[in-house]
Amino acid sequence: MISKHIVTITINPALDKTTEVDSLIPDKKLRCSEPKIDPGGGGINVSRAIKKLGGDSTAIYMAGGSTGQKLTELIEKEGVRQVIVTTKNDTRENIMVDDRATQNQYRFNLPGKPVSQEEYQRVLSELDVLIPKPDYIVASGSLLPGMPNDFYAKVAAKAKEMGAKLILDTSGEALKTAAGMGVYLLKPNYSELCELTGHDKANITDVKELAKEIIQKGFCEVAIVSLGSKGAMLIDKDNIYHVQAPKVPKRSTVGAGDSLVAGITLSLARGKSLFDALKFGVACGTAATMRPGTDLCNAQDVEKLLQIIG
Repeated sequence: MISKHIVTITINPALDKTTEVDSLIPDKKLRCSEPKIDPGGGGINVSRAIKKLGGDSTAIYMAGGSTGQKLTELIEKEGVRQVIVTTKNDTRENIMVDDRATQNQYRFNLPGKPVSQEEYQRVLSELDVLIPKPDYIVASGSLLPGMPNDFYAKVAAKAKEMGAKLILDTSGEALKTAAGMGVYLLKPNYSELCELTGHDKANITDVKELAKEIIQKGFCEVAIVSLGSKGAMLIDKDNIYHVQAPKVPKRSTVGAGDSLVAGITLSLARGKSLFDALKFGVACGTAATMRPGTDLCNAQDVEKLLQIIG
């Protein structure tokens, strides 16, 4: 199947370590299972999920130190094409702990370390020399300390200059600054949508109106609002689509949003309609919750869920 060139950008990647304990009890020495280690970070997870779905992409990311080297090795094992921007400081780690007694999962995301202007500017430079040029750029995840809030706005300007469509999945000031700078698709969750529109609190039924608001303000051409177990909603200037997530046994929510973005991006790159892309994305996001740790979506699970979604 012919697909356009997808590039993902991850500024703040991580090594994701997942372990289990019998019960999470304070002030007690807890015996953990052997940790499972996976590559992590928004854009990296999008590229990993695209690979699992039979697609291809190029992952541009920043990495440094022994953790960065391990991250690169793991990504290489999964067969994802990568462009590494080496940093002086080490790549961070995240820890996920599954409590066997309660079936709850606890996620500890450690902060990334500062980067220099020279280091983060190299991410933009790598976009300039990519062959072939990207048709879709997915910028996903948080920025690192020392970076300006307008970095993703610069990525948006670069995407516009290259004729690529930017899909942005971030939060806070980085999201606010980039909105309206030529972004093709924004993927806020419910709380991020409220923040973007200046609403402290809004009912879940207000999602349609709030999403229409960011379209009308020119923040993006398409908004996809992830609604957790309620699926996702897609809004553009002409349409509103809502796809419910099928009910499945949930093992982990890590990477579900990234799998959603991967499915949508891959579908669009394959020439599918926005509605079909949304259905595929919801199937991918739901499939990711069926897998342990940060396994992301499984292609076979996605196909089964698509039959349920219709």
